[in-house]
Amino acid sequence: MPDKSRTLSVTGNDHFWPRFFDPLREFGSVISNFFSPNADALNKEDCYEIRVELPGVSEKDVEVTIENNNLTIRGEKRSEHEEKDKNYYFSERRYGSFERSFRLPEDVKEADIQASYKDGILTLRLPKTEPKKSASRKININPH
Repeated sequence: MPDKSRTLSVTGNDHFWPRFFDPLREFGSVISNFFSPNADALNKEDCYEIRVELPGVSEKDVEVTIENNNLTIRGEKRSEHEEKDKNYYFSERRYGSFERSFRLPEDVKEADIQASYKDGILTLRLPKTEPKKSASRKININPH
């Protein structure tokens, strides 16, 4: 008869716990990527530019916010409900809420960020602050 008094150890020295949940961690990453729109980030001379693909998403269903030096894009791609007398063989289109966040570089003028939307592409223009000019001065060395 098996010993039922044995317990499973999940202490820091036991390697069972991380290996057991690895597939779930990978699944979480897949789910995250499924709902996260694709983006390009560019570093231009006077600004940063972020372009986010949002095909099939209405401009009114997109929200861009800044909080704690993070720029967040939230929205929803709504499904079409008029499907009378339609027989689908398959459907690969994705619907639902999405969110994507970007940590802002230190040299972004947050108050001057601009957003535009055209043909399913959200373009964010993040102007850079003027580079700080460090004043150079000579420091005298005093004898003791």
